[in-house]
Amino acid sequence: MAINKVINKSTKSHGAMKNVIQYVLQEKKVIGGYADIIGPYEPDRITYDDVYQAFLEEKKIWKKDSGRMYAHNIISFHRDEKVTPEECMEIAKKFCDQFFSGHQSLIAVHQDRDHLHIHIVTNTVSYIDGRKLHQSRADLEKQKVFTNQLCAERGLSVAEKGKHFDGAKIEEGEIRGWSKDKYHLLVNEAKKSFVADCAIAIVETLQGCTSREAFIAGMTQKGWNVTWTAKKKHITFVNGNGDKVRDTNISKTFSMNIDKENLIHEFERQNELRLAGSRSDRDQKEDGFVQYYREVESAVEGIGHAESVRNDPETGAGDTASFIRKLDDEEKAARAERDDRRAERRRQSAARESDTREAEQRIEEESIGSRSGGRIR
Repeated sequence: MAINKVINKSTKSHGAMKNVIQYVLQEKKVIGGYADIIGPYEPDRITYDDVYQAFLEEKKIWKKDSGRMYAHNIISFHRDEKVTPEECMEIAKKFCDQFFSGHQSLIAVHQDRDHLHIHIVTNTVSYIDGRKLHQSRADLEKQKVFTNQLCAERGLSVAEKGKHFDGAKIEEGEIRGWSKDKYHLLVNEAKKSFVADCAIAIVETLQGCTSREAFIAGMTQKGWNVTWTAKKKHITFVNGNGDKVRDTNISKTFSMNIDKENLIHEFERQNELRLAGSRSDRDQKEDGFVQYYREVESAVEGIGHAESVRNDPETGAGDTASFIRKLDDEEKAARAERDDRRAERRRQSAARESDTREAEQRIEEESIGSRSGGRIR
């Protein structure tokens, strides 16, 4: 079974395009060289900077270097699906030929998870006639149908509406992510169960919460005392009636992953968002990239809501934050290098100016001495 998802966020800047190309071509994800370019591309090797420059060149040729820069599709296969990287490349190329003919497309098969998934990044400007790529909801639905068709032709299972990635039926009211749907369901369930009442208090408290201490204080205000100590593996919540709820109970009942590790990850994420308010415009755009890659991780896992992706070391979802930090570190290093080069150029310019002044002064002194000697003779 394959899930085909389009990522629509943060696609309207050069930085976004360069970042997503770099993300897609990470060596630890593209194992065995399963990456290719469809359309004009001159370099012998596929590197993120060369791909970025190739995309940019086509945009400038047609004078359409604005608006949406690229389309990003992710075709993700279930872990039990017997599909090979070669088949993934074949599926991706047929998909591009069907929907992105005349457009440059970067294809990369990622093998860093327990299931294969394909990234397709497509230049929105056609190298044939310069037309911009536009996709309606009907087009996206056709892409899903075509993906199912490609799977069926190869004897692979086909995704069905109303079913999970693994084919299991989605029960009515089932919760799969940290979403508004979950919140509304919890509100209704809170009328019937103190466990649901605890869960809704957790969801409300977590909004904007940046530390363990703040979380405990917030839960206390909502009538729930929290026992969270290093000696005990689990967190326990107790209300005024003495009803006790363990974190594992919340996790199993509502699929919310309310344990120490996931809560700490959430505090860190909220803290990043809080700090974003005082950053420059450039940094705020980078926060947009964080959300973009969260949606990417969601698509890779075949999940409908980006909010359901947690920074889980076992699934690799935390890779997103480390990648964003890496981009930030690289940008800082590049900025420092540019500043050093500017300082060196200023130093060299000042030295040349000083040498010029000294040379002019010597010439003037020699000229004066020559004129004086002539008059004496």
